[in-house]
Amino acid sequence: MKTILTVNGGSSSLKCALFELKGNSLTLLYCFKVGNILNTARFRVKDASGTILEQSTPDYLSVPMEERHQACLQTILDWLNQHLPESSSVAIGHRVVHGGDHFSEPCVISDEIKAQLNALIPLAPLHQPYNLRLIEACESLAPNLPQVACFDTMFHSKQSNLEKNYALPRQYTDEGIRRYGFHGLSYEFIQRQLNQLQSPSLNTVVCHLGAGASMCAIKQGASVASSMGFTAVDGLPMGSRCGNIDPGVLLYLQRQHQMDADEIETLIYKQSGWLGVSGISSDMLELHRAEQPEAEEAIEMFCYRAALEIGRLSAALEGLEQIVFTGGVGENDADVRQRILNRCRWLGITYSEDANQKNENLISLNDSTVTVRVIATNEETMIATHVLELIS
Repeated sequence: MKTILTVNGGSSSLKCALFELKGNSLTLLYCFKVGNILNTARFRVKDASGTILEQSTPDYLSVPMEERHQACLQTILDWLNQHLPESSSVAIGHRVVHGGDHFSEPCVISDEIKAQLNALIPLAPLHQPYNLRLIEACESLAPNLPQVACFDTMFHSKQSNLEKNYALPRQYTDEGIRRYGFHGLSYEFIQRQLNQLQSPSLNTVVCHLGAGASMCAIKQGASVASSMGFTAVDGLPMGSRCGNIDPGVLLYLQRQHQMDADEIETLIYKQSGWLGVSGISSDMLELHRAEQPEAEEAIEMFCYRAALEIGRLSAALEGLEQIVFTGGVGENDADVRQRILNRCRWLGITYSEDANQKNENLISLNDSTVTVRVIATNEETMIATHVLELIS
């Protein structure tokens, strides 16, 4: 059995998926997640139907921090060797957060490519090092397999300079300080789904909503604008990220509260967003269950900002014809979708409350001037597809 393994790593988690390769088709076999790897780790395996096959709490606390991702990956490979010994991987695909201006398509990883990715660490210091660490772990554990990098920024790489560039002196723009946008693998997957639904060329805003949230304007199948900018902290308020903020606030915190760069980074990435506003949680389900007004404010602020962003992205598209909700919240939270859509009725949107509550694929009504869909995203499938296309 020939397979492709996908690797999607964050600072405190690792997600992998195994796909069977038959000719030019891919079939999902297993999904793996190792969470909370900096403390008490949680290991979980699901099959293609979503059934949990195994859960455990492996102990990585004695493993040096710089080797912990490799230890997590080894746990997954050991499970595969035990439960699927007949499988033989032909390649490994990696989600790499930042491709800068260098990478507009997937590539086979070499020492030269790794050096270029390493140089991009200052642009994504909270994500890029872990992506590189996992690439090196795979090289160590499976030295003969091709490694393919798939970039979260590449879907946005052809946006115009009007969208990408900041109003800064050109020396800083030339240095790489510009809007990159993220969640590109998710948006590309959604676009391919729209192609199959025969609505690929509509002016579309895709709302990738979750603890990490962003939105993207797609025209003729290509990204023309996105809510995230230079970093993945920009745009919408998220689980613990503040989203859009006046840079003068950061200067104020430096001067009046004597906060250094590390303290500000912790504040805007890990202590803000839904968590900061509510003082309760960065989890949307917990906020819905909470009865405190601060939880309601966090939810309503998120939906308000999302509706504002739909307005901005509609202007970038010069007209809106379709909205797609995706991501953990976008796919499953009917209340959030309803709040956002109610604020966008001025666009001529009408929708079925019943279809919305049931998370149906199409929730807009026939007389709606904007088609509204709910489509589940799958970054792992997108990575595996890119690997297959490249190695073929």
